[in-house]
Amino acid sequence: MAVATASSDLDLPAPESLARGDFDIVIRRLADDLAFGSDTSRLVGSGLEYASSRPYIPGDSVRLLNWRLTARTGRAFVREYEALKRTAAYLFVDTSASMSVRSAARSKLDLAVWIASALGLIAQRRMSPVAVVAGGERRIPMEATLSRTDLWRAIEPLRAHDFGEGTALAARLRETAARAGRASLFVVLSDMHDPDAVAAVTTAAQRHDVAVIHLVDPSEAAPPRAGFFRAREAETGRAFLGTPRTRFADPEATRAALLRTGADYLRLSTGEAFIPPLRHFLGSRGLLSRGRG
Repeated sequence: MAVATASSDLDLPAPESLARGDFDIVIRRLADDLAFGSDTSRLVGSGLEYASSRPYIPGDSVRLLNWRLTARTGRAFVREYEALKRTAAYLFVDTSASMSVRSAARSKLDLAVWIASALGLIAQRRMSPVAVVAGGERRIPMEATLSRTDLWRAIEPLRAHDFGEGTALAARLRETAARAGRASLFVVLSDMHDPDAVAAVTTAAQRHDVAVIHLVDPSEAAPPRAGFFRAREAETGRAFLGTPRTRFADPEATRAALLRTGADYLRLSTGEAFIPPLRHFLGSRGLLSRGRG
């Protein structure tokens, strides 16, 4: 299934529509696409940090040669590295009802699941333990682990849509920030409809490195082109009468509020290709290396 490419990510199916084996295949391809061109970044590096160079000793791997120093001195030198301390990555996937409501072919929850699964795989390849945290009412195991099986077991319950699920993103952020033993990386995948979410991000960012991937539906960025219509708020069940002037969200106001928290920020629309901007975002930030030492 050749769907996880930068030119065709709009054709990615809903995660819940795929059998487990097909889901795994697409995730691996998506992880490869996101990491492509970013192999030298701290996010998808080897988990090692350059320490010093020393003279070459017979038996050393030629892949460790410091070619610049060797050329400058006329003697062979090899690089020595030290292992970095592992920083746990917590991936917060908002599973509340508003994430399942969509006006495009792909829902915000679909996009969140694809991205969280791929980022989890990339982080584990880099030897960073990963925990997936549900941002709605459903509960899943959330221990940071290097086990691929545990990662898939945590992702599996998130694939299904629930149009009656309330939000708990702010609560999950606060309790995870409090229980994390050391500074960690928090990646939040959400439409940020939880009214307390920005405050929770602000609190978490005081101790942890936080990156917010703000997911929006096209109907949230521009009013619907329609007459009067009856609608219902996904998470509260509140009914209202909508008009062409009705705005379901204000992405720009949310962006401005999140930037003030000090968190890294990226906004993605479900109606647009996401691999190129996400790849750039990951490649330009050393997210998983922060807090090491």
